[in-house]
Amino acid sequence: MTLAPIVLFCYNRVDHLRETIQYLAANPLAKDSILYVFSDGPKTNTAREDAERVQKVRDYLPTIEGFADVRIKAAETNQGLANSIIRGVSEVIAQHGRVIVMEDDIICTTDFLEFQNAALDFYENHPLVFSISGYLYPFTIPSPYSKDVLLLPRASSLGWSTWKDRWELADWLVPDYAEFIRNPEARRAFSASGSDLIPMFEKQQKGLISSWAIRWSYTHFKQKRYCLYPIRSKVEHIGYDAGTNFGRFSRHHNTALHEGKIQLTADVQPEPEMVRNLKQYFRPSLIRQAINWYKYGI
Repeated sequence: MTLAPIVLFCYNRVDHLRETIQYLAANPLAKDSILYVFSDGPKTNTAREDAERVQKVRDYLPTIEGFADVRIKAAETNQGLANSIIRGVSEVIAQHGRVIVMEDDIICTTDFLEFQNAALDFYENHPLVFSISGYLYPFTIPSPYSKDVLLLPRASSLGWSTWKDRWELADWLVPDYAEFIRNPEARRAFSASGSDLIPMFEKQQKGLISSWAIRWSYTHFKQKRYCLYPIRSKVEHIGYDAGTNFGRFSRHHNTALHEGKIQLTADVQPEPEMVRNLKQYFRPSLIRQAINWYKYGI
């Protein structure tokens, strides 16, 4: 098994970061894995408290143990999560060919790294698999479904991995957005895994939010490929205290972490009923739909 490096992004929450590291280091494969930590810098337009919180993170980073090597990348100024992830993943994946990506508000099972590394080996040449998630959204899985993994057109930003040849297909400037948004058929197809995707994409393009994840999902859509999910979550989001992910995940119901081997299978295919259930799970409220229509015309 070829062990992928772990790329961890952090900012100013040292307590969450410690917990994330604690859970990661409990994986038996951690001691043989390289850990890259990208530490974002303080914002220039915030109070002194922000710089102090960032410094607490920086003071903690040299104490991290339990990995084959810890390589710290500390930004002098604030890059923002989207820019940090795009640049950091691009840097590491160019050197190693594959990555496992974590943020500082995610905890994982003790077999998370085993699942991710095994799946990266197993699905490297699979024609449908574009990325691998450690998390499964808590939507309804059709009862007849018996496999341990499934495919969804929507990418995940929680404990995920991919390969260099997939990552390099993303065009983060999205030069075809204007053509895409004018195409009703393309919009319907992209929205198949969530009616929230188009409003999120529009906000990102207008600079109202900064999201690498919506552009990563769009890359999956353009390539007609999928994210592979375990049937039971191997990661859990803990950042409900106004971090970057707060708005995105506060409405989600976390599921318990599930230890135990995931049986990988080559014949995994997207299931239409499962995708429909996922879209229903991400259906915005009527109030949110009205706001999106009034403010953005979408």
